[in-house]
Amino acid sequence: MAENHHHPFVASRGAGTSNKLSQAIQLLNKFVYLSIVATSLGAPQIIHSQQSSTPTTSAWYDHRLHVETAGVVGRSRIILERPNVRLSEAMPLGNGTLGVAVWSEGGFHAQLNRIDTMPHRLSPGQIFVPGIEALTQAKDYRGWLDLYRGEFVESGGGMKLTAYVQPDRDVLEINISGANPARVQTADLLLWPPRIPTASVQSSIGILSESWVDEKEAGASGKRFGSVAAITAKGRNVRVTQPDSRTIRVSFLPYPDGSFHLLIASPGWRPDRDVNATVRQTLTSPQQRKHELWWQDFWQRAGLIRITSADGVGDYMENLRMIYLFAAAAERGTVMPGSQAGIADMFSSVRDARRWDPAAYWHWNLRMQVAADIDAGLPELNSSYFALYRDNYDSLQKWTTDNMKGRPGICVPETMRFNGVGIEYEAVGDHPGVVSRDCDANTPPFYNSRTISTGAEIALWVWRQYQSTEDLSFLRQNYPIMRAVSEFLLAYETPGPDGLTHTSPSNAHEQQWDVTDPVTDLSARRALYQATLSAAALVKSDPQLVQKLQNASRTIPPFPRVAIDNSKQLLRDGSGRGSDMISPSTNPVAAQHNFENIGLEPVWPYGLIGDDSPLTPLGRRTFEHRPYPTVQDWSFDPIQAARLGLSDTVADTLQKLTQAYQTYPNGLSNWGGDSGEFYIEQSAMVALSLPEALAQDYDGVLRIAPAVPRAWNMAGTVYLQGHSRIYIEIAQGNINKCVFQAGVNREMTVRSPWAGSALDIMDDTTGVAVPISIKGNLVRFHARADHAYIIRRAGDSKPRGRSAPLAGEVATKPKRLGTRVIGLGPS
Repeated sequence: MAENHHHPFVASRGAGTSNKLSQAIQLLNKFVYLSIVATSLGAPQIIHSQQSSTPTTSAWYDHRLHVETAGVVGRSRIILERPNVRLSEAMPLGNGTLGVAVWSEGGFHAQLNRIDTMPHRLSPGQIFVPGIEALTQAKDYRGWLDLYRGEFVESGGGMKLTAYVQPDRDVLEINISGANPARVQTADLLLWPPRIPTASVQSSIGILSESWVDEKEAGASGKRFGSVAAITAKGRNVRVTQPDSRTIRVSFLPYPDGSFHLLIASPGWRPDRDVNATVRQTLTSPQQRKHELWWQDFWQRAGLIRITSADGVGDYMENLRMIYLFAAAAERGTVMPGSQAGIADMFSSVRDARRWDPAAYWHWNLRMQVAADIDAGLPELNSSYFALYRDNYDSLQKWTTDNMKGRPGICVPETMRFNGVGIEYEAVGDHPGVVSRDCDANTPPFYNSRTISTGAEIALWVWRQYQSTEDLSFLRQNYPIMRAVSEFLLAYETPGPDGLTHTSPSNAHEQQWDVTDPVTDLSARRALYQATLSAAALVKSDPQLVQKLQNASRTIPPFPRVAIDNSKQLLRDGSGRGSDMISPSTNPVAAQHNFENIGLEPVWPYGLIGDDSPLTPLGRRTFEHRPYPTVQDWSFDPIQAARLGLSDTVADTLQKLTQAYQTYPNGLSNWGGDSGEFYIEQSAMVALSLPEALAQDYDGVLRIAPAVPRAWNMAGTVYLQGHSRIYIEIAQGNINKCVFQAGVNREMTVRSPWAGSALDIMDDTTGVAVPISIKGNLVRFHARADHAYIIRRAGDSKPRGRSAPLAGEVATKPKRLGTRVIGLGPS
């Protein structure tokens, strides 16, 4: 039965509300609005002015949001109509520190993965259970990945297998029922050459462990790392043997009812802990199905969005977003993110194979994940991201002093090794054997040798996470990054004869090398200096830095422009207005080395150009004529289209990128590497773009439905600044319900989604209309913490349709989008 979940910010109508007062305020608001609506800026709107005649339902009633969480999440269950026998068909499980890939080749397979087996992210081992062919070969086989419960389930031939990872212990549990109680079962824990584990048997537990020192590659930390895996069974006559130096085998009979249980532990290896004692403690902890409660609580906190469309595109994108949120939670990490280079490393099924340097983090491929987590109301998933850079502060400072000519502050390398040095070792990929040094003034030009904007973006994510959470302790803890990055950028600037300050030589990320004033730098300086000024005021720090930033903010050059029909000729002064676009740098003839649309960085992630800003026409021309449309699985086209108010382009680019890159049935994408090395960055871009289409407040102005594709019906919650959120329902291009839920007392600015119509804002907690002030198309009102505010068109006070929870039917079939499939069909 679907769970009926009542979201927080529950509102109860106050006693003794004055209806006359409420009506008077509504009339006053309407008069004020109509008197100046003719001067509205006329921001782009996708919302129809007429009301839909089709009956609708609303999940906001009785002063709260009603969500059947199990049903909404269950819509995205991944259905297998045949066994997932290939490595490329593996399904993900995890608890944040232990990730698992599961598939059904010759029985049941699982690969264990951890973040802390650096520098190569070596797998602790694989599990193979051969004796369940009655299940995997059954004509009535059914399998599924249950996102709501965090379980992989298979059934068939009278047998059933359920696998999950416990949230509080790094243990994979496999429960099987319906087996022949008279047949001996085996389960192998194994490694492979050239791994050299130490094997041991402790009563009914078999253990494989190994340790090594990170000392062979450039930038090595010199630290010792290791892996541990152990297996035991619950059944009859359990016996543990060692067939070879890399294999542990558990043999046993099922219980008389045909059930048996496998427990596979993979705790973190530590040099100061006894492996055997650690394993025993991990495996002998109380066995409870805590994973279900953990995942149910997770989904209740997440900002869920349900989407339907006649062509199925909206439904498919909803499914990809759910998969991302599940995967992000399952690989979230503690002191380091689970994902690097856009890869979902925690769900690898290809043993120790890695396409990119597994010790290094590419920030470009993390940015969309950080943003998606914030919009979903899951900032805790970003904890390991901030810890990675915060904990390496001293190393980054030393790297900057040693390699950037003694400049103060920190230059954060775009590809940073886990121990805080700007080195990436290309063992594979396009430049095998090349050691890339980032944030290094002395190294030859290369992809990120002098990409100096990465630190600014990290600092801005610190600020944006604070804006979302209002967690001042978090800001104080991470403010040193903002300060140090600002100090470095100030030191890197040089004054020019034009009276402005410039950065050179500097990379336009990987696209152009050693150019002047790349758009990445210009955007970073504009956005970061203002954010640091705001943060410094809150933490009451750095008055001298504040003065420097205020002065420097006035000398940042404008974005370089080129003609649309001649992208190699830089335009100066005011020439070419209306037929121009943003250039990656002031060196438009510089060689291009990647497929990045650098001219759109001011749109996202830096939030300097939106759908109603002075530079909106320039931003839209830059988008329309971008050199690399829907190229790369990390393409930012959908989020940049959403920020520019290009609603149908959001759907179009999401669909094209999915068709191009989402080749795996688990919903993850394929950029390259071994089949079974899954990429998470494309689904992360989906997860970011959908809430941004529904609501945006990146600059403090709340935009309602700024980029919802016209053919989509959407209903869901988006998390906003000020520990707040908004719930919106849109059907057939009409807003059926819009409720803002304030987390703190604050002055709100809302852009009206109904161009040319008056606006009412009703405090649903008190039942009283809220006084508003209007300037152009912007409506301002005072929001009180823990109050819910219904935003509606004037005169639309009566509810249309019926009230019903936001619900969904659990999926029973794979989802298809053209040639792409989430799940597996029968053939």
